[in-house]
Amino acid sequence: MKKLSLILALAGLAVGVSAAPAAPAKAAKAAKAAKSGKLATVDSIRVAEARQSDFYERVEIPTPAGEVTEVSSIALLPGKKVAIGTRRGDIWVAEGAYDADLSKIKWTKYASNQHEPLGMFWKEGSMYAMQRPELTRLTDRDGDGRADSFDTVSSQWGVSGDYHEYAFGSDPDKNGDVWMVLCLTGSFHAHAPWRGWAAKITPEGKFIPVASGIRSPGGIGANDKGDFFYTDNQGVWNGSSSLKWLRAGSFQGNPTGNKSAALANFPTPPEPTSGSRTLAERLKFPEYVPPALILPHGKVGNSPSGVACDMSKGKFGPWESHMLIGEQTASQVQRANLEVVNGLYQGAVFHFLGGFEAGLIPVRMDQEDGTLFVGGSNRGWGSRGSKTFTFERVRFKGKVPFEMHAISARNDGFEVTFTHPVDAAAAADVANYSMDTFTYIYQSSYGSPEVDQTTPTIKSATVSADGLKVRLVVDALVRGNVHHLVLGDIKSKAGETLWHSEGWYTLNEIPAAK
Repeated sequence: MKKLSLILALAGLAVGVSAAPAAPAKAAKAAKAAKSGKLATVDSIRVAEARQSDFYERVEIPTPAGEVTEVSSIALLPGKKVAIGTRRGDIWVAEGAYDADLSKIKWTKYASNQHEPLGMFWKEGSMYAMQRPELTRLTDRDGDGRADSFDTVSSQWGVSGDYHEYAFGSDPDKNGDVWMVLCLTGSFHAHAPWRGWAAKITPEGKFIPVASGIRSPGGIGANDKGDFFYTDNQGVWNGSSSLKWLRAGSFQGNPTGNKSAALANFPTPPEPTSGSRTLAERLKFPEYVPPALILPHGKVGNSPSGVACDMSKGKFGPWESHMLIGEQTASQVQRANLEVVNGLYQGAVFHFLGGFEAGLIPVRMDQEDGTLFVGGSNRGWGSRGSKTFTFERVRFKGKVPFEMHAISARNDGFEVTFTHPVDAAAAADVANYSMDTFTYIYQSSYGSPEVDQTTPTIKSATVSADGLKVRLVVDALVRGNVHHLVLGDIKSKAGETLWHSEGWYTLNEIPAAK
């Protein structure tokens, strides 16, 4: 535990840190560090989390009494019922999880003895659960609130019993297909068939391989356009964790599971060169889709997990179409804006919500009312949240924070949009911006340090007439690098300070000049 605590502390994510307001001196120190372009410190995280309750209400939902409810899945049912699956194999249904008075919540055990469900949804009167060895349909036929019919929809992939062999499943897409990502055996090997692959399962149960090159996923979900993404964790062939786009037929970067291509009519995936760079290898192999978002290790987080897209039309704040990404180590939810440039997804990730009670695994948004449900566990890994397990909800309180809303790439820099008009004089001062860039070694060994660092110059900052955009002209953009943007003494026109002052943009492609 001492070693784990040291690792997390070095990453700026100490175990058990409270969200108490920082002293003024510490707040000033955190702001100075952010302005200088240094990584986010525990102090800056504390400062942001101390303000979170101004904008969002985070509430812990009581779980079934006496049960170890390490939440691994969340599903929404008709009648404002919420179901959770646990790592220990139970499925519970709650009535009252939306209510103001949570002391009256009622739990019913819907099923037990499932094999670590990591992805659940409700469809046409049945619960569907993605278990390690199969996608299962669970139905309560006699109406007593408990499943009594268990049907295997599909089980056409391998499982050896290694505890790393997680299987994460999505909600159905527009065709009714369920997308899944399969973790490697031990996160390093592919002893069982299709380990290290993504596939989709049709309503009839047909198993269709979609993409190769996966290492250790933490969640899967679709954006507002219906394209699927998954989070992959740092490790072999993954210099840092990332959010990746599952383009059909793509290679996601890890060749460990390539041998399964021979099991079906799937093109042989690439064999990249260890010690190279992502950009160099993807230019050699067009099927290699680079990460849409790199999540810098120790700065954004260490273990990304569940994925959700905000399509609540403002009920959760001004983040329509943004991706929300769970973080197990930091007990946080990050926020990201994505865009397509030259046929590839890329975009920026920002710190967002924190202070959760355990390491987050599933992230589920009710798009009808904007309630965000999260759950998690600390079993197997440490986290900043100190509880063994948690089930929580977050709601927008109606006050929009002053934030960078999005960062978008331009041929000669970036355009930053804000949630409120900026103070024009401060926002036009280039001294209030700093940028550094870096990437990671693309290699077969575990992880990577940051390499190929550069420090571009912000040459000019032009504020739009409405004050909601700032156009930054940047000297020497670096294709393939993460561009870390830090804002200094910039306030809104009304005098509000930024809730979070930095963002990380993954620049896969530089747009052509318009």
